Amino acid sequence: MKRLLIVRRCEPIVRFSCCSVHYGECRRNHAASTGGYAIDGCREFIAEGEEGTGGALKCAACGCHRSFHRRVQVYEVAWDYGSDTSSTE
Repeated sequence: MKRLLIVRRCEPIVRFSCCSVHYGECRRNHAASTGGYAIDGCREFIAEGEEGTGGALKCAACGCHRSFHRRVQVYEVAWDYGSDTSSTE
């Protein structure tokens, strides 16, 4: 009697999903017009107004637009492995 052995390689399925986005330190060069380099030291973007208003894009700490702040994306990684790696019939 012949036997058939099926070996299946199980590789993980990796799913990345963007959980949250926040804005870090300000990178605006305040001395660019004079030929120098100086940043204000703002460590994190704090919205001046509610979401959906014009104040949501302006930092309450330094007064800069949100685009001057470093964008940080936090990803969630999900690994999905199969339940068994081989089967016999």
